[in-house]
Amino acid sequence: MRPLKNVQFCSSPRKAKILTTDIHLVFRGLKFEPDAGIGQKGAFFKGLTIVLGLLGIIMLLGCAGQEDILILDNRLSVIEERSAATEQRSRQSESRLDEYIKNGQDLRERAAGQNVLIGQLRGEIRVLRGKLEETEYLLKQKIKAFKGSKGKQKKQLDRIEQMISSTKDRILHIEQYLNLETTESELKLEKEPYTKSDIPSKKELSADKIYKSARQAFAQNDFETAREGFGQLLKRYPKSPQADNAQFWLGETYYREKWYEKAILEYQKVIEKYPKGNKVPASLLKQGFAFSSLGDKANTRLILTELVKKYPKSNEAKIAKQKLKRLKP
Repeated sequence: MRPLKNVQFCSSPRKAKILTTDIHLVFRGLKFEPDAGIGQKGAFFKGLTIVLGLLGIIMLLGCAGQEDILILDNRLSVIEERSAATEQRSRQSESRLDEYIKNGQDLRERAAGQNVLIGQLRGEIRVLRGKLEETEYLLKQKIKAFKGSKGKQKKQLDRIEQMISSTKDRILHIEQYLNLETTESELKLEKEPYTKSDIPSKKELSADKIYKSARQAFAQNDFETAREGFGQLLKRYPKSPQADNAQFWLGETYYREKWYEKAILEYQKVIEKYPKGNKVPASLLKQGFAFSSLGDKANTRLILTELVKKYPKSNEAKIAKQKLKRLKP
């Protein structure tokens, strides 16, 4: 506020001094406390109004001194500056308060979200813990059952081994019954140890050696090597006494591998090339079994019926009759 000029002074110094003293007392007694209803700014304007009113009274009375007016002007300037500073601090405080409120709301939202997530995790942990306990219980039950059945499993394995041994004996008996082996010495070949090096080379070829090594390979389920040996014998010694046997066992290699179509063709070669050989009834019987495995009932019945008619007194004919009885129309 600028200093006031052109002010009328009192003619009575004593009266002016008294009025000036009263003004000083008024300023000292003024405390611009903000009311609850009008605030800091309202309090300031209220005080300013009072001061201006007093100045107006003094000027009307013409009793104010120049020095007192300057003092009053300076004090008003200070009051305005303080009021402005106070208002600025108030705005800053309000801004900070709004920021604190906003931050507090964000924190509350985050805390609520975290509480929800924690609740979900706790629920999942409870479910996993329940599954783990259930799995542990089942595992213990299985271990307990396994320990209890260990002795039973051993007994079952023993029974299986006995069955396998018995089955092998029955197979050998059936082969003997069907005259699939010509001599007892040939049965012993299956039990002798065998390696591929036992197959004779071309320089030392002989029908007996080739047949023996091929039979050993067949006994060890090395059907590919057995086929090679039987085929070699048939190629180099087609009129050998072992030729019909080699042709039959060649068909047997395919039959064991469940290649029934090829086995049927090889058995047919025995029937056609060696009609007077001892392997013809066995070839007819195995042809019938091969057709049966392929699901061809008509050819199965036809082949087995032919076997029974041509070789009624053979062991193969007896087996063929039993098969025909079980064969559904």
